[in-house]
Amino acid sequence: MSQEKDRISGELDRNESSAPMLPTVEPEKAQPAKPSLPAAVYVVAWIAASSAVILFNKWLLDTKQFKYPIFLTAWHLTFGTIMTQILARTTTLLDGRHKVKMTGRTYLRAIVPIGFFFSLSLICGNVSYLYLSVSFIQMLKATTPVWTLLAMWTLGLSPPDMKILLNVSGIVIGVMIAAYGEIEFVMYGFLIQMAGILFEATRLALINALLSGSEFKMDPLVSFYYFAPICAVMNGVIALFVEVPKMTMAEIYNVGLFILLLNAMVAFALNVTLVTLIGKTSAVVLTLCGVLKDIMLVAASIVLFGSPVSALQWFGYSIALAGMVYYKLGYNQIIGYYNNGSRMWAEYGATNPAQRKMVIFGAVILFLFLAIGALGTASGVDPKSAVKQGSDYFKGITGSGH
Repeated sequence: MSQEKDRISGELDRNESSAPMLPTVEPEKAQPAKPSLPAAVYVVAWIAASSAVILFNKWLLDTKQFKYPIFLTAWHLTFGTIMTQILARTTTLLDGRHKVKMTGRTYLRAIVPIGFFFSLSLICGNVSYLYLSVSFIQMLKATTPVWTLLAMWTLGLSPPDMKILLNVSGIVIGVMIAAYGEIEFVMYGFLIQMAGILFEATRLALINALLSGSEFKMDPLVSFYYFAPICAVMNGVIALFVEVPKMTMAEIYNVGLFILLLNAMVAFALNVTLVTLIGKTSAVVLTLCGVLKDIMLVAASIVLFGSPVSALQWFGYSIALAGMVYYKLGYNQIIGYYNNGSRMWAEYGATNPAQRKMVIFGAVILFLFLAIGALGTASGVDPKSAVKQGSDYFKGITGSGH
């Protein structure tokens, strides 16, 4: 489940007492604090989990021909419900729920409506994998900030701002170009995915309106703790009438019970890595990591599934990504991060010249693979075959081929 979704991060309680506290251990016996993991570890974990969920779902629904996306979503949410209940009773990961003033009226007023749109967005997102490539879906998802902004204006949650609308226009133009360049365009899949994006945009707007106050502020995992049960019930009821009557145990055994369990575990891991990433870094880092993840997913779609991506699509998607970064960060922040990044890159090259050369070489190889895939598509060659030929070529020139 494309669970690569925006959430509202919580705040940690702070001890406001100014009274002095006695040490619990003698100074000479105090243990030094354990060093925390580098931020890159959390970034890699979230990108890996988010990408794995999308590619795993695509593999099950398309390659393994398990064409029951609603059932798969309901299974993910049921597993997530069980796991959050276990974590709430055995760990401190969900202690933030004690700060939420959740009543029956609040649950019906806030959680149920948001869960309804969450369910619809998950269903449409999974169904679209039956008709569209991962690369094209990721390109369409780039418009989510635009639709969220329009949803907030439509619902009267924020006043319209033409300057902001102009800032996000680049995203729309880029995605329109990418859609025009899509070779395997399927109208039904396109409409389903756009419906899913609209449902997700409405959900995000409602979260901003109902749950952003201090009394309802939740971190992503606590939010999932409340949303998962109602979404599991909604999706389960829909699957019961739409897909379950057509399912056979032979199809389930063909996929494998262990594979289905592993798929749900990866989907749940996405929620854990998301809350950890936001807690250890910031929303800005999440935005930049999301852009990097989307680019890597498009590349993985070409290599793993042979998804055709034209040069025109790459051009349009580049415009959309640039527009999204500009909208999220703004010009001043982009310049600041660019200057800091250039300085850190220079320092890294001075202290680790060999590693920096390896990073550059890897980036060049990735770019060439993507270029080969795009050129192969334009010339009518299967992208997977084109990438394989490129891989064989590089093995030859590096001496690793046998």
